[in-house]
Amino acid sequence: MKVVHQRYVAHSDAHYAGNLVDGAFSLKLFGDAGTHLAITVDGHESLFAGYSSVEFVAPVRGGDVIEVEARLASKGTRSRTIDFELRVICRAVDDTGRAEVLAEPIVATRARGTGVVPSGAGTPSTRL
Repeated sequence: MKVVHQRYVAHSDAHYAGNLVDGAFSLKLFGDAGTHLAITVDGHESLFAGYSSVEFVAPVRGGDVIEVEARLASKGTRSRTIDFELRVICRAVDDTGRAEVLAEPIVATRARGTGVVPSGAGTPSTRL
């Protein structure tokens, strides 16, 4: 089970030299995708307990189009291990607004985290 979100990264999201976006940007989007996955799997937003690993592999820049994937790695009684990946799928060519679709996505951020479904949460068919 997985969910994928796509979005444009505004130039106003860049905070650093080289038009770079901070790492917290990726983690916020992981939270959104993780919530979507939790609703899909359990019928509840769940509570995020934390990350066991985060890797910033390549830069995210203003003008990029990215996709964020949240994939269910394992499911316990109430805990859910989730693998996250943010990929750049389009990149600005210059500062004139020109951009290109990348032949191969660039993996920018990877993470693994744990979500917890409160006891009694979800729809009757998904309650644990």
